[in-house]
Amino acid sequence: MQIWKQYWDRISISILSPAGRLFDLPDVTDSVIRIHTDNTTLLIYNGLPSPFAIMQEIYFDFIPDSEYIGSGIWRFILTPQKIISGEYNIWLPASAALNNATGFLAPNSEKTFTIPSTASRAISVGAYNSSNNSYAAFSGRGYSLTGAGFALAKPDICAPGVSINAGGRTFTGTSFATPFVTGSAAIMMEWGIVRGNDPFLYGEKLKAYLINGAKPLPGYKEVPNASTGWGALCTRSSLPL
Repeated sequence: MQIWKQYWDRISISILSPAGRLFDLPDVTDSVIRIHTDNTTLLIYNGLPSPFAIMQEIYFDFIPDSEYIGSGIWRFILTPQKIISGEYNIWLPASAALNNATGFLAPNSEKTFTIPSTASRAISVGAYNSSNNSYAAFSGRGYSLTGAGFALAKPDICAPGVSINAGGRTFTGTSFATPFVTGSAAIMMEWGIVRGNDPFLYGEKLKAYLINGAKPLPGYKEVPNASTGWGALCTRSSLPL
């Protein structure tokens, strides 16, 4: 399990195990804390900001003594000490890595973007069903944190990602929506840089053009939104012609 928070927010963390044992974690960073309880060993790592992100990760690794970790409700108590933004996210592994009985008591699926799609300068791509212009429920959504807790709209744009035919096979997923945007970016850069129509058509300028040409999907007229970003990819409308 991972907790992501702003590094400058200071909190204390306590763990209440299913058997009712309470553990107060020491406030140390860049080190591993080991706790053993309820037939489970917990390894807790308080990380530091990286050269690529100002967020702090607190990582919990549950290691069972036998086949499963201690069953029941594990409670994590976060107590504020020094708070500037006060916002945090908690993540479990993808559902495929968990059994059906493992999950949060009150999950919120409205923030499901992860690294690297949370990067501010990346073009983050969501998926939609182009056959009926509907949002694809499996697509990541939400707002990522940046700066002192200011929200950054993600995804930036969405593209077809349902029942995509490739080489005689049909695929579904955001991995098949992203190539549509990649190809569009390549076409636009070829038009701008190679042909000399816009020699500086790259980076944030390219993203701005793609966002400007995006078309809102039905039911998502307000943009940007946490599901489809600025709308569906439209290369023709994105070129400044």
